[in-house]
Amino acid sequence: MVSLPQKFSTTSPSILIRRQCFKPQEPKTPDQPFIPFSQLQERKLLESELISVLHNCTELSQIKQVHSHIIRKGLDQCCFVLTKLLRMLTKIEAPMDPYPRLIFDQVIRIGGLDLDLFVGNTMIDMYVKCGCLDCGRKVFDEMPDRDVISWTSLIVAYAKGGDMENALGLFDALPMKDMVAWTAMITGYAQNSRPMEALEFFEKMQNAGIETDEVTLAGAISASAQLGAAKYANWVRDVAEKSGFGPADNVVVGSALIDMYSKCGSLEDAYKVFERMREQNVFSYSSMIVGFAMHGFASEALKLFEEMLKTEVKPNKVTFVGVLTACSHTGLVEQGRHLFQIMGKCYGVEPSADHYACMVDLLGRAGCLEEALELIRTMPMVPHGGVWGALLGASRIHGNPDVAEIAANHLFELEPNGIGNYILLSNIYASAGRWEDVLRVRKLMRGKGLKKNPACSLVEGKEGVIHEFYAGDMTHPKTGEIKRALKDLLERLKFDGYQPNLSSAPYDVSDEDKKQILMAHSEKLALAYGLLCTDAGCTIRIVKNLRICEDCHLVMCGASKITSRQIVIRDNMRFHHFRDGTCSCGNFW
Repeated sequence: MVSLPQKFSTTSPSILIRRQCFKPQEPKTPDQPFIPFSQLQERKLLESELISVLHNCTELSQIKQVHSHIIRKGLDQCCFVLTKLLRMLTKIEAPMDPYPRLIFDQVIRIGGLDLDLFVGNTMIDMYVKCGCLDCGRKVFDEMPDRDVISWTSLIVAYAKGGDMENALGLFDALPMKDMVAWTAMITGYAQNSRPMEALEFFEKMQNAGIETDEVTLAGAISASAQLGAAKYANWVRDVAEKSGFGPADNVVVGSALIDMYSKCGSLEDAYKVFERMREQNVFSYSSMIVGFAMHGFASEALKLFEEMLKTEVKPNKVTFVGVLTACSHTGLVEQGRHLFQIMGKCYGVEPSADHYACMVDLLGRAGCLEEALELIRTMPMVPHGGVWGALLGASRIHGNPDVAEIAANHLFELEPNGIGNYILLSNIYASAGRWEDVLRVRKLMRGKGLKKNPACSLVEGKEGVIHEFYAGDMTHPKTGEIKRALKDLLERLKFDGYQPNLSSAPYDVSDEDKKQILMAHSEKLALAYGLLCTDAGCTIRIVKNLRICEDCHLVMCGASKITSRQIVIRDNMRFHHFRDGTCSCGNFW
């Protein structure tokens, strides 16, 4: 309970709130009696005491109590006191209750137009924080005057909610667009997996001559990382350098650039950024370790981890996610077990659900499915989707539909609309020839109204232009040339011993139909285009939204050998570097 001055009584707040709701006092007029100076002084002291008490409130009931004294002492006509009351309501995030709106309406009624801006922004902020965006928009629409804070608060809120159309509408209507507003749009598009639009906004911002800061760059860097295109990555880095946020001087931007280059498949550039940084901290080390891990360079990740331990920089949770992932992607089971056991004892980093997910992935990939399942059962916290997802993925690798069912049933509860889980279970059943179970899962998907995301692959052509291919889609302007190039490539691969992996087409159709399905996979179309439209010897970089299938992996290995090209593919799990007929994953993914 908040400690109130002794001279305050504890009249029931509910009664006094009703007084305010149904019998509001009228604004004071110039005809009212003159208040002597001594009374004004006493009133100021009372205001100060009330505000001091408000600052110590932590619950709504402590505030519907202080407000009762405000009314009793005649201060319910004081905008200064009431706006302080609103601010405290914002801090405890209580706007779902109608009470704050009553306070807001009273302030507007007695305060005049000059106070609308401040109070309105307070109310918008309050509603946005509790997720009541419609109420915040209503306040915004009612305000006679707005500033950039009013607009930007709503833009950020719409962006966080994934409603970029409303965010864009507000941004376009904003009279004076400052750095914060531009950054809100760039970050919003990046956070909603719309990287091209984020980078388009970033370019418009540069053309408009708007200053760039670390937050703006973080959004643009994130978008470049999602897109996976070297051209955009280099451009964003150049802007960072010109804006005075080069990786050598700014450890935050430097760490983000390491992550960006790693996700763009340019591990060499990522390491160059790391080496150039004058200051190293846990974020830069962790970014580089995670970069090595996602590319399958476990020895490099573990070596850098050992170098980090020799410095004053202490590992954190992300660092251990990186080293455990490195062990998982290369089958270093014993080393992974050791790191998992000592991370809390030796480094004070207690394993989280993410670390357990790494261990389940490590054990599962190595074929230790029962041990992985037992580890989940002994977790000190509730397993999240990543933990069960790791077990489901391992069950696919080793063709174990029984363990897959256990993992999938938990995922269906945790992620009822996660269509990827249904598809993966269906594919596991198909590989085992359990077609009735395949039909059952597909019926379950239809009943929930779930639709499979189409497989999509991006490839960077000449001059950094991004080309997009969907599975079975033949609408590209060069479709004829692409089909001929792909057919020629597959014929050459057959002479080298290639045979299609028909299990990668999990459909109950003829073998010939399966071959046609496999030939139209999006990464194969992207590869054929890359071979057609890039110079000989150039690395072909492909980004896929789903996991690469076994047949496409086999084709990429063969293609890297007979074309003498390096092929880098980033799927939704990791990176694969194909060179001279082999992959960096060692066929362990």
